[in-house]
Amino acid sequence: MGITSFYFLCFFAAMLILYYIIPGKLQWMFLLACSVAYYLMSGNGLLIVYPVVSVTACYVGIRLLSACPAEEAKKRRVVLAMTILVNIGILVVLKYVNFGIYTIDGIAGLLGSSEPLIRSVDFLIPLGVSFYTFSLLGYVIDVYYGIAKPQRNYLKLMLYGMYFPVILSGPILKYREHGEQFFVAHRFDYLKVTRGLQRMLWGFFKKLVIAERLGTLVNTVYGGYESYPGAYIWFATVCYAFQLYTDFSGCMDIVLGLSESLGIVLPENFQTPFFAKSVAEYWRRWHITLGVWMKEYVFYPLLRTSFFTKLNRKWRERFGKKRGKQYATFAAMFLLWLTVGIWHGGDWKFVIGSGLLHWFYIVMEELLAPPCGKLLQRWRIDPEGRAVNLLRILRTFLLVCIGDLFFRAESVKDAFAMLRGAVSVWNPSVLWNGSLFALGLDWLEMAIAFLSLMLLGVVSWLQQKGSVRERVSARALPVRWLLWYALLFGVILFGCYGPGYSATEFIYQGF
Repeated sequence: MGITSFYFLCFFAAMLILYYIIPGKLQWMFLLACSVAYYLMSGNGLLIVYPVVSVTACYVGIRLLSACPAEEAKKRRVVLAMTILVNIGILVVLKYVNFGIYTIDGIAGLLGSSEPLIRSVDFLIPLGVSFYTFSLLGYVIDVYYGIAKPQRNYLKLMLYGMYFPVILSGPILKYREHGEQFFVAHRFDYLKVTRGLQRMLWGFFKKLVIAERLGTLVNTVYGGYESYPGAYIWFATVCYAFQLYTDFSGCMDIVLGLSESLGIVLPENFQTPFFAKSVAEYWRRWHITLGVWMKEYVFYPLLRTSFFTKLNRKWRERFGKKRGKQYATFAAMFLLWLTVGIWHGGDWKFVIGSGLLHWFYIVMEELLAPPCGKLLQRWRIDPEGRAVNLLRILRTFLLVCIGDLFFRAESVKDAFAMLRGAVSVWNPSVLWNGSLFALGLDWLEMAIAFLSLMLLGVVSWLQQKGSVRERVSARALPVRWLLWYALLFGVILFGCYGPGYSATEFIYQGF
């Protein structure tokens, strides 16, 4: 049951009404029942076993940690390691066994083997396995370090781990910041409910009006890139960058808006990433909760290990204090971005496109920043001038698009073939001679897509200066209603949905 479907809207409407009718002390149990029901209705019901096992393992781990005094450090480390092993073990078996098999078979093929050495295994993957696993593991680690209180109620922990809007595509939660609000009573608040519904509407606009249309263009070119070289590939890759953003952030708007209408505040996952002036800044604005999780539970612990402590000391002696520390940080960042790439999926295209390529970008930005700054000084160019910042934004967007090309391609081989096709053919005329209308959208559909993108750009620019919803709410009542009804009818009239049409699942739903 996709969250853009009519059935989901009916499910949500009934849930919202009942949620505020029942006594407040029962609301969390009702949310748990809705989460379980949603999971059972969204595919193979048996897959609910996986999140239940993860929740159970984390609950046992939390109880054992809370029962172990701080003096029994060794026992506490064993409990933490076993809890992590169970959860990561499930994740590895479901998502990464075939990654290892394909890698071994690929190496064997390069060495001359005509047959695969190992046959792949097909697993049914539960909804949102990477998201609930990271949310639960982060909580267990926080309990281990004493920065989060242990939850002693098993069903409450299950609600935290299986809250159905979050399990779709995130965000990744921190229990110490967002967990307890699931269990307190929430009175009906007209402002919160209407604000939540408004945000959901904006998410539907992004997904159904923009992402679905751009997906048609992208699928046509990427599905037959041999027939669409040069500017076609660049056009489709730019379209995919916007498709991915409107798809993922649209899902976040629906999830955060739905939760806001229930009185539950979830962390933001996007902050106008296409206005970033560097790749590092882009990742502080894109999938924010994943970046925070990786820094807190992967990057900083790596830097504190004896290996990196010794490496830092050794390289400081060899390259100097500043350079040595920087190089050691780059080495830890390599493992961090390798992990980020693997998190996105068991395929080398994800490892490259969402991981190591971005590590390379950030390292080069760090190394080239001082000489570039001196060059601008010599030419007497303001490094924070509008023209320079605009060029930085465009450069960052281009670099991100190349990473997205790997992310979207069927394989690493196809990605490199597409890059060769993009740079080996010079045909910019296809951008204005009408050839683009042969990619699946006629002129009207294309106009709707790009006018909607312009609206998205204006709203994103306004978000740089503060909340757009606050700006709208400050307007006179007729103006407010006119804007929101215009958006509603825009979704109804121009959205891709209805009988005979199946909106593709959210891109990040598979992670």
